[in-house]
Amino acid sequence: MQRFVWILWLIVDLALMVVFATTGRSSHNEELSAGGIFQVAWPFMVAVVIAFAVTRGWETYWKIWPHGFIYWGLVVILGILLRVIARSTAAMPFILVTAGVLFLFLIGRRMISGLFMRHRV
Repeated sequence: MQRFVWILWLIVDLALMVVFATTGRSSHNEELSAGGIFQVAWPFMVAVVIAFAVTRGWETYWKIWPHGFIYWGLVVILGILLRVIARSTAAMPFILVTAGVLFLFLIGRRMISGLFMRHRV
């Protein structure tokens, strides 16, 4: 089981993208339908999978520097790019809020998983 714990953390990161999309839509009083949430979340979920592969997340899922920062940067950049390619908006305030929230989510998650790694038998 310990060999595959990274899968749990990948699922957590994907779930955080859904939380990000849900809170964003909610803060703008937009409908919280599954389709609406998916429309916001999917570019960032795809970006998570790509960034996880690029940073070899199965080996580095708890490391903050430099892997976590590279991972976070890739998720933000790729997520925004995919959003633009899909013809959604990506205004500067959205980009800044996205970078900040995803920093808290993704680097914070790595801090938590790092605590688990330190206390692992």
